[in-house]
Amino acid sequence: MAQYIDVLNPATGSSIGKVDNASVADCLRAVDVAADAFASWKATAPRARAEILRKAFEIMIAEQESLARTITLEMGKVLSDARAEVAYAAEFFRWFSEEAVRIDGDYRRAPSGANWLLVSRQPVGVALLATPWNFPAAMATRKIAPALAAGCTVVLKPAHDTPLTALAIADILHRAGAPEGVVNVVVADPPGPAVEAMLDSGKIRKLSFTGSTRVGSLLLAQAAKRIINCSMELGGNAPFIVFDDADIDLAVEGAMLAKMRNGGAACTAANRFYIHNSVLTEFTDKFTARMAALTLGDGLDPSTTLGPLVSRAQQERVTAAVSAAVSRGAKVLCGGAASTTPAFGYEATVLTNVSPTDEILQDEIFGPVASLVSFSDDAEMMRQANDVEHGLVSYVFTRDAARGMRTAELLETGMVGFNRGLVSDPAAPFGGVKASGIGREGGHDGLLAFLETKYVAGNW
Repeated sequence: MAQYIDVLNPATGSSIGKVDNASVADCLRAVDVAADAFASWKATAPRARAEILRKAFEIMIAEQESLARTITLEMGKVLSDARAEVAYAAEFFRWFSEEAVRIDGDYRRAPSGANWLLVSRQPVGVALLATPWNFPAAMATRKIAPALAAGCTVVLKPAHDTPLTALAIADILHRAGAPEGVVNVVVADPPGPAVEAMLDSGKIRKLSFTGSTRVGSLLLAQAAKRIINCSMELGGNAPFIVFDDADIDLAVEGAMLAKMRNGGAACTAANRFYIHNSVLTEFTDKFTARMAALTLGDGLDPSTTLGPLVSRAQQERVTAAVSAAVSRGAKVLCGGAASTTPAFGYEATVLTNVSPTDEILQDEIFGPVASLVSFSDDAEMMRQANDVEHGLVSYVFTRDAARGMRTAELLETGMVGFNRGLVSDPAAPFGGVKASGIGREGGHDGLLAFLETKYVAGNW
């Protein structure tokens, strides 16, 4: 195993720095440190924990520009998206600083009158947090903040493609007052043996993972050996539904946000566009024009509106998926090709004439590719929208509120964007159903994920 991990700029393919490649022994030492710090952090007053998180929020906002540049340099997204991510990521520190002092409980008489029922909540213990490359700041704070608010200590394992942001966030937390051992970061490539060893250590009591369904399934099997409490935020394959009565201009705006936020590299990204026949031409023309107008380039360039993919491997995956769809009859309306400038770039792409059963609709693209499918029968469209293994988020556009809410009820997803292309909010529960995961992050649910319920039955 290499001693160092080379961090590459996706726009140039060149190195921007090196980080230590943690060995299994390094990772186990981080777990030991977190375990040693747990008792004192658990005993720290909720208000004191809250103040540290609030201070971390303030530092992140003050250093937004430098953090945004770090994200763009190692992940590739355009600078405006990176700034938005930092603001979003910081909000988790603010939200959970407020939740830290609202850990609830219950005290009441048993129905029989024989005793009292006392319910309290306690931190689950040392938490292993594994985060992906696409939102290196937000995915870290969305896990760290509730864990610390609940009284857990953490070991963060970020994606080896984007470790610099995670290390910067850990530094911010230390400067905000987090005691030594409470927040630990390990970067390992390959990550599998290190994660398995940490889970097998007997000291990890919580695993929170964001990533692919395939890896999530493997981690659940590993965690099962120790009966470790797990939260899984896994893959998505979001349908974007435009009914015949939709405001098309609003739908196009929503589509650009739902599809192209983060360059399409988001688990919430719209992947399958179901457009009613009666509005297909208008939507297609307007949406394609917006996609074709995007400027692919280095995310640090102010003129760039679409940055590169994170790696050569991801570029090759997107290229293969589009080429296969075209070979089966899909038509390219714009884009459809990889780029060498930036190094790992891929053009904003719209595909039409896509069969409802085409493979490109079966899994998430994680890139700037939109596949359009026309429909005339609502029931058949709904069947197609639900006929995938994932169920994270869906998007519905209609002027009829009752129709929209009926559709939201029928969609097999954990979240629904109703006449809007953005659902993420630190104050709301984020998560999916089916193969898209277990549990919720954000909102009060995000705090409960790091707490265990204790019940005392007694007479006093």
